[in-house]
Amino acid sequence: MESLDSNTLYHSIISGNTQSLAKAITLLESTLPSHQAIANEILDKCLEKTGNSIRIAVTGVPGVGKSTFIDAFGQHLIETYQKKVAVLAIDPSSQKTRGSILGDKTRMNRLSVSDQAFVRPSPTGDTLGGVAAETRESILLCEAAGFDIILVETVGVGQSETLVHNMVDFFLLLLLPGAGDELQGIKRGIVEMADMIAINKSDVNPSLAQEAKMHYKNALHLLQSGRDQWTVPVEKIDSISGLHLGKVYEEILSFVTSQKEIGAFEANRKTQAADWLTEHIENGFLRYVKQNPEMQQKMNQVRKEVEDNKMSPRTAAAQFIAEIVNLS
Repeated sequence: MESLDSNTLYHSIISGNTQSLAKAITLLESTLPSHQAIANEILDKCLEKTGNSIRIAVTGVPGVGKSTFIDAFGQHLIETYQKKVAVLAIDPSSQKTRGSILGDKTRMNRLSVSDQAFVRPSPTGDTLGGVAAETRESILLCEAAGFDIILVETVGVGQSETLVHNMVDFFLLLLLPGAGDELQGIKRGIVEMADMIAINKSDVNPSLAQEAKMHYKNALHLLQSGRDQWTVPVEKIDSISGLHLGKVYEEILSFVTSQKEIGAFEANRKTQAADWLTEHIENGFLRYVKQNPEMQQKMNQVRKEVEDNKMSPRTAAAQFIAEIVNLS
């Protein structure tokens, strides 16, 4: 990888160079210590340029049309509101080959060729639940590069939602019309995290879409929103025709305004930053253990005790941690 000087990359990123932005994200995702060091330097330099975007998660059941929606919605933001849009699309990694399809960019035909957009598919790797390990830092780099809207597309409805909810300002849940029992198949917690529900593909069958809208609105009355002074809206949309894409953005702006007025917007971001710190400490600790031969030997010893049913995993873990503390 050429031009790895952190200062050069930093100045190129804040000037809006997407090639340098992509290179910096690659450094973030690298496991090489030298790359990690440079990535950390770039992040620290970029911090004063961050925080000026709206961070939006887009999630939904498989087949709901997340990528198609993001392509249409992003283009709408560019053309109608003159916004710069960055998309961080999380692709599931194979647990066998560690490979990733990384096909979201090919499904976003308009954004992928727009000079006002940046589309970055990233593999999940070993991260639980389908959120790329460095997505949060990638958000900061995109903000430093001048992007107004950051869209994070998750793999699907699952464990990733709790993680991605902790890195965005607004949580958009896409659902399908004509699926009256769909909420039964979605974890209640995911619906409670939603700041808006959008019923996609509504033009296919308008009557079913209207029925679904009423169904979801009624269901939301039974659930507790996680946001103060915010009623979760339900809207019919269609990514192909562009139906009500503008209303989605209007609701997002209304949400941001209301949350800033009560001080919740900035408080949420501060809490998220502190949580990121905790997670990085935990991940760094595990990485340190895996890279230390002596600690690996200790790990293998307690693992053998567990496998032979001589010690419970809980006790083995406590013993291992105690020995690590003594070793360090």
